[in-house]
Amino acid sequence: MSAGEGVWSQVIGQEAVVAELRAAVADPAAMTHAWLFTGPPGSGRSVAARAFAAALQCPDGGDGTCHACRTVLAGTHADVQTVVPEGLSIGVAEVRQIVRIAGRAPSQGRWQVVLVEDADRMTEQASNTVLKMLEEPPSRTVFLLCAPSLHPDDVPVTIRSRCRVVGLRTPPIDAVAEVLVRRDGVDPALAAWSAAAAAGHVGRARRLARDEAARMARKAVLDVPLKLVSLAACLDAADDLVGAAQEEADEASAALDGAETEAVKASLGVGARGPGVAAASRGAGQLKELEKRQKSRATRLGRDSLDRALVDLAGLYRDALVLDALSSDAAAQPPQLLHPDRRADAAELGRRIGAEGALRRIDAVLACRLALEQNVKPRIALEALTVALRLPA
Repeated sequence: MSAGEGVWSQVIGQEAVVAELRAAVADPAAMTHAWLFTGPPGSGRSVAARAFAAALQCPDGGDGTCHACRTVLAGTHADVQTVVPEGLSIGVAEVRQIVRIAGRAPSQGRWQVVLVEDADRMTEQASNTVLKMLEEPPSRTVFLLCAPSLHPDDVPVTIRSRCRVVGLRTPPIDAVAEVLVRRDGVDPALAAWSAAAAAGHVGRARRLARDEAARMARKAVLDVPLKLVSLAACLDAADDLVGAAQEEADEASAALDGAETEAVKASLGVGARGPGVAAASRGAGQLKELEKRQKSRATRLGRDSLDRALVDLAGLYRDALVLDALSSDAAAQPPQLLHPDRRADAAELGRRIGAEGALRRIDAVLACRLALEQNVKPRIALEALTVALRLPA
């Protein structure tokens, strides 16, 4: 099986990582009970971890076609437990339940695997529960944790010191474009544009390539900086950004919430007659808990949508900074821009605000991201931001 085959074909532009993981699958002496996958957003941390889980359960080291590979990749393998935070954090109750299962011997696979997709969202109590398991691991259990970086804010040092770290990088843009063409059947020109516009973020590139609404939403965000010529324009822009994020979150939530609520109601016998009525009345607490989870998920979806917009804005100001610096150094190499299709806008911004103005505005965008993480109301945070981004008269 070559590096591009089987479960590993999903791991894009990470040849060194694939080689390391395949070596661990092939040689039990190279195996360890805890792994930490780090890398920037879109680098494919959870994709690599899931491919590794499939390879560990596969008799052939990840051929991609056997029952073990297919069920792990589909998320239905009995011996692979996955924690994916839908809300703002991963709580201790969720982790304790998974840790209890992780302590058992594998029922059908070769390992009992626990995959935590956003380990940086674990609460302190949840982290401590995982830490206890890592300190005294069962012999056939493997933990795969995914986090953006090795910073203590993302992963406590106590957990990190017990893991083997696998560092992923942002995949090359041409590798992402090639996958969009090969796997998703995207037109080559659109694939190349989407990969460049997403700056190598695989999931975002696929979304831009397949969804006209996503392309329009990105355009609306990148149109903002040159519109901020008055206080009224700043407040309007903040309103539009918050409204677009809310709309996207509402659409995503509506697609998920209805089916979930109906499934729980059906399991509780809501609307039943006779003996089912008593059971349904006892289930009110479960429905309330589901509503709470759905509300938390909607908040997270809205925040994620706003965060994408802020990252795009910071990228455009970074391009303005680079182009402004380049204009004073004729011998410099042409730079790689984060938004190559908006080069004219970035150049105009650089001319109007200069390098120092671009840096100040990047700081303002980062401060806004931090404010949102600290639960400042989105409208207040965005209004403060757009006023800080206002163009000089």
